[in-house]
Amino acid sequence: MAGLMQGKRGLVMGVANERSIAWGIAQALASEGAELAFSYQGEAFGKRVEPLAASVGSDLLLDVDVSDDASMDAAFAALKDRWGQMDFLVHAIAFSDKAELTGHFRDTTRANFAHSLNISCYSFIDAGRRAADLMPDGGCLLTVTFQGSNKVTPFYNVMGVAKAALESATRYLANDLGPDGVRVNAISPGPMKTLAGAAIGGARKTYRHTETNAPLRTNATLASVGGAAVFLASDYGAHTTGEIVHVDGGYHIMGLPQVENL
Repeated sequence: MAGLMQGKRGLVMGVANERSIAWGIAQALASEGAELAFSYQGEAFGKRVEPLAASVGSDLLLDVDVSDDASMDAAFAALKDRWGQMDFLVHAIAFSDKAELTGHFRDTTRANFAHSLNISCYSFIDAGRRAADLMPDGGCLLTVTFQGSNKVTPFYNVMGVAKAALESATRYLANDLGPDGVRVNAISPGPMKTLAGAAIGGARKTYRHTETNAPLRTNATLASVGGAAVFLASDYGAHTTGEIVHVDGGYHIMGLPQVENL
């Protein structure tokens, strides 16, 4: 395949480094001809993202605080000034206090609960609404979730609740924006060795467990997640919306570990 995203433009939010899920998606989209813009928050992340963006031919980088309306206004105004309109949005942003991603869910604080839901869920609603306003010909909103949204995962805690909200928001946005030709979907990879994933207690054990018990006996790669994103954002995904697409080696279908691991 080549050129599936030719002529399409979009914003990728959430690249932290070369191991980020957002970066795997960005590489796949760029390889199919997409023109990309990137958001980051703060100078330190900007220095990491700039060379990655340059490697896929992008010079449109936006310093964005997704919890600040003025910052979001400025970012999407810049996209409108540069492009006029856009075709897709990739949202791969989540945050929770690392101290609350160990121990018990019952100890979640009010402040971290509100902050986690704001950054991990509301930011998609907010960014998606703004992006859709720049999609007169239709387009695609894409976010990233995890199966801890619907099954208890050790130490995932409040992030599981936030991802459940994110998946519900995906469905509601899909219904709201469908008449405008805007599709809304989420990709659900299994555990991956990312900066965000490393913050969760027991991350290495979780990674090994899913790898040895998934039907395919493997975890997702950045390339496989990126490939799923290309399908959803391209014209081949024209009638797919409101979906949670699992890219996890099939682990989500399992009720128990493989027999050799019982």
